[in-house]
Amino acid sequence: MYYLNQLSLVCPLGATPDAVAARLFAGDSGLVCRDSYSPGRPLPIGAVDDALPALDGWPRPLQSRNNRLTLAAALPLAPAVEAVIARHGSERVAVVIGTSTSGIAEGEAAMQHHARHGTLPERFHYGQQELMSPAAFLARHFGARGPALAHSAACASSAKAMAAAARLLKLGVADAVITGGVDSLCAFTIAGFCALDSVSSQRCTPLSARRAGINIGEAAALFVMSREPARVALTGWGESSDGYHMSAPDPSGNGARIAIEQALARAGLSAADIDYINLHGTATRHNDAMESTVLHALFGDRVAVSSTKPLVGHTLGAAGAIEAAFCWLAMQTDDGRLPPHLWDGEADAELPRLNIAGIGARLGRPIRHALSNSFAFGGANAALVFSRSDA
Repeated sequence: MYYLNQLSLVCPLGATPDAVAARLFAGDSGLVCRDSYSPGRPLPIGAVDDALPALDGWPRPLQSRNNRLTLAAALPLAPAVEAVIARHGSERVAVVIGTSTSGIAEGEAAMQHHARHGTLPERFHYGQQELMSPAAFLARHFGARGPALAHSAACASSAKAMAAAARLLKLGVADAVITGGVDSLCAFTIAGFCALDSVSSQRCTPLSARRAGINIGEAAALFVMSREPARVALTGWGESSDGYHMSAPDPSGNGARIAIEQALARAGLSAADIDYINLHGTATRHNDAMESTVLHALFGDRVAVSSTKPLVGHTLGAAGAIEAAFCWLAMQTDDGRLPPHLWDGEADAELPRLNIAGIGARLGRPIRHALSNSFAFGGANAALVFSRSDA
């Protein structure tokens, strides 16, 4: 097994696991309506308002809001990372991070400055936009000298990063991996989804007959993954590619089904073993139709499901990691508390019936196995299975 020994995160619900858990299980949404990234059109966004650490003194290519979010999540991990470096050596500690925006916001600001003044600002460096930046930043921050890499597969980025981290452990390339994902808000992604007519002007309502698109958010979630026993382990992962469309999922859901079935098989589980599913649940017409069809075919309406995107927004490259974090938090509870599904309750009669977990829902026993789905542009699909161990 590949255990998730330590979690640290920062998201619209807070900057510590305890703070996030309190708001998560209460169904207290962190979305706020602003036009900061969509001038003249206020939209609900999942912004991190907690103060972020500065990067003064760091090389300019590593200075970005994305890396400030990364550092905010990294600082509480220091004792755990120091311990694994002391135990295994720095060359045996790897970094695998998912991201899709990296420092795009800094590039946007630089272009605005250029439009006004004819020159790029002194503090701008093209390297701020490099997708490898958060992985390089973390490796340098912690002094980890094992492999350092970044995955960028749109909304499946950090789920794929966590699968890659497990593979490094399986191959014996590393003894511990700092893994997860980070993405920061920027105008580019919001404008892009608006151009696709996929952004809701209200809080998103996954699975609703009235669903009208996504809300975008930002977050960073990091784990220390190793073979050292802990309560929660990543026991299965599956990945596939639809090759169907640049932005729309295959309506049949065949690629999503393959990823889920691979994850279950790798974990040695059947569909009947899963207690909770964290939906990709974007609240777009096509995603919700595809995902609910696949899940009903595999699981029926027995297993509890929820989308946590109405709580923090769709955090894009960080979504797989932040939703893995929500599963991790739920699996720490002995009464099986479930992340709630916030929506208007107006079920879409055209979608198969699912067992939607409301506010306050719990199993009355620990969650044994949870599944988390991430489905991305370009047909990139990833599914992760987490299992509880009381070792």
